[in-house]
Amino acid sequence: MRISEAARRLGTSARMLRYREDLGLLPQVRDPLPWPAPGVAGPSGPGTALVAAPGAIAARSAAGGPHGPTHRQFSEADLEAVAAALELERRYDISPASLAFGLRVLAEPPVRAAVADLGRRLGRIPASPGRALDFEKERALRLLSRG
Repeated sequence: MRISEAARRLGTSARMLRYREDLGLLPQVRDPLPWPAPGVAGPSGPGTALVAAPGAIAARSAAGGPHGPTHRQFSEADLEAVAAALELERRYDISPASLAFGLRVLAEPPVRAAVADLGRRLGRIPASPGRALDFEKERALRLLSRG
């Protein structure tokens, strides 16, 4: 289904669905059409005309026109994924951008490590057991050196 129908069924606007897509909150489009299409040579410079094999432009037009694929089509699985994201936003009272960042934290190890480090510095995440043991060891050494 097209974006307007998907937005209507989800109770949101097409503009918000596009915003969520920009944030990475929509499932990735499966099997994107390559450009240029098979048999169509892409432009090699400004003002260069396309050179097409017989039937290639007709095949491309059926797949979305000579300038690229048609608008994204939403499947039932896509709608279910977006509905799950909308529910998380409502349940935790967060913005789409916050949810997108949460997904980035889960998907990108360097981001996860940086956020965990910040959480430890702020005291919202307990120090790792290794750090706690180092602290206890240093404390014991200080006590022994006094005596």
